[in-house]
Amino acid sequence: MTAELDRLQETLEHRFRDPALLEAALTHRSAARDGQPSNERLEFLGDRVLGLVVCEMLYRAFPDEPEGALARRHAALVRRETLSEVAVVLDLAPHIRAAPAESAEARDNPAILANACEAIIAAIYLDGGIDVAREFLERHWHPLMAADPTPPKDAKTTLQERMQGGGHPLPDYDIVERSGPPHLPHFVVEVSVAGATPQRGAGRSRRIAEQAAAQAMLRALDHVGR
Repeated sequence: MTAELDRLQETLEHRFRDPALLEAALTHRSAARDGQPSNERLEFLGDRVLGLVVCEMLYRAFPDEPEGALARRHAALVRRETLSEVAVVLDLAPHIRAAPAESAEARDNPAILANACEAIIAAIYLDGGIDVAREFLERHWHPLMAADPTPPKDAKTTLQERMQGGGHPLPDYDIVERSGPPHLPHFVVEVSVAGATPQRGAGRSRRIAEQAAAQAMLRALDHVGR
């Protein structure tokens, strides 16, 4: 274990009994060789641990809110942008291991930072159990949860209301690509609205990809309106 990883463990407030888990969580697939696993499997697990714990946090924090409002809060807290923000707070970027050609991208790409953050969550869960993982997530996600007192509107709802308000037809979503193994699918969705260039979004489910496409369309419409 290097001095850099020692400092990272202090930041994470967790001392790993199995340091190999931390090393794997920080290994981009471009650097996985000679038996060293990448963080993709840990990312898969961390996504589920994060989703469960955040669901529990929201359920307890907002006892009077309906399922739809909780779902919107949940989507905002587990999305890639939120994970990458936490990765920046944890200063994960300098510790990510990637091939030389990808090292700069690994440190600046929000998707890579988000994936590493999910992998760290899984590594803490496997090393310390659900209670330790919950403590870590509550430290970093509770302030994010408390920052917005009202449930956010998801991008699809916002785009739909914008189209209806302008007297336009509803947005049309189409899957243009589906790839990846069953446990890590990848969807690309294109959204079309009247009078605008179609926009695309990607994600690990159709729902996530549709939300990303809607967000891209909202940005495009805002840019045109300036």
